[in-house]
Amino acid sequence: MLKLYDLAGAETDRRFSPYCWRTKMALAHKGLEVETIPWRFTDKDVIAVTKQPLVPVLVDGDRWINDSWAIAEYLEATYPDRPSLFGGASGKALSRFHAGWADSVLSVGLVKLVLMDIFEHIDPKDRDYFRTSREKRFGKTLEEVAANRDQDVLAFRDSLLPLRQVLKSQPFFGGEQPLYADYALFGGFQWCRCISDFKLLLEEDSVYGWRQRMLGLFDGLAGKAKGYPV
Repeated sequence: MLKLYDLAGAETDRRFSPYCWRTKMALAHKGLEVETIPWRFTDKDVIAVTKQPLVPVLVDGDRWINDSWAIAEYLEATYPDRPSLFGGASGKALSRFHAGWADSVLSVGLVKLVLMDIFEHIDPKDRDYFRTSREKRFGKTLEEVAANRDQDVLAFRDSLLPLRQVLKSQPFFGGEQPLYADYALFGGFQWCRCISDFKLLLEEDSVYGWRQRMLGLFDGLAGKAKGYPV
């Protein structure tokens, strides 16, 4: 069976990495069974074979693959007889854009809204590392980053206009059915659902409806995961 190192909080079953969620949804899309192994920020020695410090890391026999995009490419190439993640070369190119937009726009907007919630849920052994690394990244304390989230969420909702434009005419970014483009975007929303009860979306928002559809995929894989009501 495939194995996936999957970021966990203080509670072993609270799995919240957006990138791990991209991979878990991709594996489910392919119909591949996987054993998820809880991993914490300070468990870097466990994945040292990959010569980098981040999850997801997929283990397939003697192959260790890191990075969610690289894992998606690996799954597509290694299991071509199973449903395609991209729907062809053009779909792969478009999925690369969606993943990049999720990294550079979506995640940047989301992290300010849930940073303190993440800190409160991670394993105590990870807290010094998390605070030091994130405060260095932002140039301010975690508390300062999150201080204006009631206002910041308004700008975040405005930033989702490109997503709404697409969802006017189709239920998923892959069209009538989800593809990797959907999983790349959904990872960020699932990250927040697993770690925070802060209200990101209004129920009348088409992005909210899309997120609900994503939560129900694969027998509710994401919707049944430990998290908060959305």
